[in-house]
Amino acid sequence: AAAARRRILRQAMSVGIATGAYGISFGALAVAAGFSTLQTVVLSLLVFTGGSQFAIAGIVGSGGSGAAAVATSTMLGVRNGLYGLQTSRMLDARGWRRYVAAHLTIDESTAVSLAQQDRPSRRFAFWATGVAVFACWNLLTVAGAMIGNAIGDPRAWGLDAAAAAAFVALLWPRLRDRDARATAAVAATLALVAAPLTRPGVPVLVASIAAIAVGLGVVSMRRSGE
Repeated sequence: AAAARRRILRQAMSVGIATGAYGISFGALAVAAGFSTLQTVVLSLLVFTGGSQFAIAGIVGSGGSGAAAVATSTMLGVRNGLYGLQTSRMLDARGWRRYVAAHLTIDESTAVSLAQQDRPSRRFAFWATGVAVFACWNLLTVAGAMIGNAIGDPRAWGLDAAAAAAFVALLWPRLRDRDARATAAVAATLALVAAPLTRPGVPVLVASIAAIAVGLGVVSMRRSGE
């Protein structure tokens, strides 16, 4: 058991440091978008889901409305609620721990947890990874905000590409079957078409709605064929 916990801790710290590195980019981008250092730090503390945070900073920085930023970030954050349906039964958290578990339910904590073989290991992996990512993400958000104030426009340094690179890295391993590739192709095509015609943030909503529609259509076709 001790050896298993050490192995899980190594995984958790590796994921925490790697994910936290994106916090530097977020901090710099948020400051460049017009957020103060305090606002940037509070956003990481309270929202704590990288995709949604990058969406908010990107849309606001591009001149998009607050409504588009909230709608897009909410759409991107829905997946964490779906993760919670699976992790809540495993964790069986009660009282205040339930709220902490909900806040730490993200891509990384869910993935490392479900990769373990037994329930105690999964619980330990969830908490270890969630805490590691939370600590590293928020510490490096502060560093990124301070660096952003010092270096000026982070786009000149290529930091604005970090969000897109992170999304591609998360998406690529999931494109294993034909249905997933077709869904991604339809969503990407519609987003590219909508980009020059709509305000910032709207193409992401269009792509998300298209992906949901295609996914539901695939499920319906499979059920009708059974």
